[in-house]
Amino acid sequence: MDRELLLLGLLRRQEMHGYQLHEFINQNLASCVNLKKSTAYFLLDRMAEAGWMVETESQEGNRPPRRVYQLTPAGEAAFQRLLRANLAAHEPARFAGDIGLAFLDALPPAEARDCLLRRRAQLAADLEAAARIPEHAGSMQWVIDHLRHHLASELEWLDRVIAQITTSIESHDHEEEES
Repeated sequence: MDRELLLLGLLRRQEMHGYQLHEFINQNLASCVNLKKSTAYFLLDRMAEAGWMVETESQEGNRPPRRVYQLTPAGEAAFQRLLRANLAAHEPARFAGDIGLAFLDALPPAEARDCLLRRRAQLAADLEAAARIPEHAGSMQWVIDHLRHHLASELEWLDRVIAQITTSIESHDHEEEES
């Protein structure tokens, strides 16, 4: 449902060919959806069969013809229905990285901290990349703001965990020195 909503919403703004859709998603919305090109084309074909969009061929210069997708009134109705359902629903966040946290105590504390420091570096790089996303007009900016807020919160939380582990290591080292 979410991927169909995304494709319909983008086509609602303007007609596009598949490559344009894929590029826009990768550059602006990769934080909220993982949509492979083949899956996008499959969904576009399925939605065209359902009458939610029409496709026409367009050719520019010597390039091969491209299928351009345009929303139909039935597609607008589907978009409105999917939009309302999406906005009204809460999907719990799932953090795959938390699985490792559940077993963090299986590693020596210094090694666990080193692993989390590597995670922190990746997270900080993602936050820097999110900070470079250009501002967008309208509600698209909320998606970017949400991503930035989530990454900053995650970084703050991870810093607290690393600090606690570091304190534990230092306390343990101090106890060994005294004995």
